[in-house]
Amino acid sequence: MPEHAKALRPEDLTRLFVERSNAGDAAGVAALYEEGAVMAYPPGEFTVGREAIRALWEKVLADGPRFEPEQPLPTLVSGDIALTSTPPRDGAGARAQVVRRQPDGSWLRLLDQPEFAPPAR
Repeated sequence: MPEHAKALRPEDLTRLFVERSNAGDAAGVAALYEEGAVMAYPPGEFTVGREAIRALWEKVLADGPRFEPEQPLPTLVSGDIALTSTPPRDGAGARAQVVRRQPDGSWLRLLDQPEFAPPAR
């Protein structure tokens, strides 16, 4: 896997995701996740592990979707674990990730809930 820029802050992961997705770089997107990461996608399913996440993004990015940056909500940090989130531009639900500081000081996603809707009232 080629060397990619690392997330030096938890918030960098969202920006790097958008940049790499828009470049069609599935391997670069997967490099933002720990080896054993769990992603709640496609809807109703889980994708487990960096290689499975790479394969999923290869399929998604094959159609050339464009992602727009979303303003992150305040990050919650406790030691080497952080919770990042963004409100989608369409106002529906939220996105949230649990990220972990790596031994080199960079951050990677451990759990990724890319889309969830608010509870029905």
